[in-house]
Amino acid sequence: MMTVLDPFYLLVGDVSLLETLLPCGVRLVQLRLKDKPDAELRRQIRHARALCAIHGAQLVINDYWRLALELGCDFVHLGQEDMETADFAALRRAGIRFGLSTHDPAELERALSFKPAYVALGPVYPTLLKKMKWGPQGLERVRDWKTRAGETPLVAIGGLTPERLEGVFAAGADSAAVVTDIQQAEDPVSRCREWVAATQAYRR
Repeated sequence: MMTVLDPFYLLVGDVSLLETLLPCGVRLVQLRLKDKPDAELRRQIRHARALCAIHGAQLVINDYWRLALELGCDFVHLGQEDMETADFAALRRAGIRFGLSTHDPAELERALSFKPAYVALGPVYPTLLKKMKWGPQGLERVRDWKTRAGETPLVAIGGLTPERLEGVFAAGADSAAVVTDIQQAEDPVSRCREWVAATQAYRR
């Protein structure tokens, strides 16, 4: 069964952000934890799972697929490096869906061979989030990726703003993933509401 993704895909680096942003109408969120002790990882994942259940949002755990299995989560996101060690058979047996990051045609072809719930392409535009070895992919690459991915949903990430949504979705993206535009906003809650409103027309 094909996964239907919400067009607004929020990424946060700490569960505390979910407490304030989920009430804005967020339906799809990735918890992207970095450099946390094991006990803190578990605490944040459990708390995020509970918050998402209350607000009717789909939680995606970044990287930590073993913890997702252990703690009963049902969706993970894996980068190319994570794919080397991930037990996809175990994830499938547990009914855990997974999204996969891609940056070039070889990575996309490899990702699609695993039959993921979605593939992500980025950065579409220049991003301040982290130093990337890939330059901005651009809308033509989004269009090409959607042609190659076929019915597999496509997530666009990197440098996105509400003003750029029309072009991204017209190029074939099914969902727009957002990190810095909200987390670095003067008022993250207000900016999150803007995103929810801007993506409303693209919801199926």
